Amino acid sequence: MIKNIKFVEVKSEIGAGTRGASMGIDAIKVAALDYGSNLFSQIPSVEIPNENKMLYEQVGSLYAKRIKGVIKIQERLVTELGAIFKAKQFPIVLAGDHSSAAGSVAGIKAAFPKSKLGIIWIDAHADLHSPYTTPSGNMHGMPLSAILNEDNMACKINKPDKETIDLWNKLKKVGGMGPKITYKDLVYIAVRDIEPEESYLIKKNKIKTFTTNEVKRNGVEKIARDALAHLNHCTHIYVSFDVDSMDSSISKGTGTPVRNGITEKEAGSLCVRLIQNEKVCCFEITEVNPTLDRENLMAENTFEILQKVISQIT
Repeated sequence: MIKNIKFVEVKSEIGAGTRGASMGIDAIKVAALDYGSNLFSQIPSVEIPNENKMLYEQVGSLYAKRIKGVIKIQERLVTELGAIFKAKQFPIVLAGDHSSAAGSVAGIKAAFPKSKLGIIWIDAHADLHSPYTTPSGNMHGMPLSAILNEDNMACKINKPDKETIDLWNKLKKVGGMGPKITYKDLVYIAVRDIEPEESYLIKKNKIKTFTTNEVKRNGVEKIARDALAHLNHCTHIYVSFDVDSMDSSISKGTGTPVRNGITEKEAGSLCVRLIQNEKVCCFEITEVNPTLDRENLMAENTFEILQKVISQIT
């Protein structure tokens, strides 16, 4: 396990449909201060330049909103992660909206092109839409399709124009290759808000999925062990933790809260157990939105989880 941590701050929210996720990283820092923690002065950090100015402009394509900016963010992530891995550091990505995850994966693959990468996706949502299937056009619902090079033409409901298609194809190739993984390299945990087009892909490709009920019934230890066992064929593992995987009763501080999620204790224990595996090379936290919250509760819960994760790396 690489011991030398570096934070990568992606204060971008152009992939989201609800405003405020770009403030999530600072909200976590405020939570740290409220806890009397100096964590953010102990660990070096780099901030990826964002494209949030696009929020004041036209969205561009209705089926891939602000995709030009999303591509720029992801390309910057690839470059930065490459430098971090070269320096033998362990990146913890603190992201606004989840569209940046495709850039994180692209960065890992660019740094380790011969690796077999596995992904553990802890999220309320499957994030398996494409411009051909999206009901919203929001890019934070498409990162896994970009990673998998998946258009899902079998469930096509939209007719994106040529520019959108060209940009989508460019996005799928960020980092110089695509697809980055296959379906057997993906594990879902706590995914429960699934649209028909995504359900089709999950069933067709038999994506390994652990439901919230399974987490509660079998316990975090077994879920983590089984998830890692499913990815035993992989040489590197990336863990993406979307805070909306937690139940909406815990906090409203995320753009798309969903009922029947895991608790903050289960989320923390799960992330801690996963990060202990020596194959895990990158950890990401995303979608904290303090503008939707009361008393910064989601950021506080997230900071506690982050602290526990870091304690296992160092």
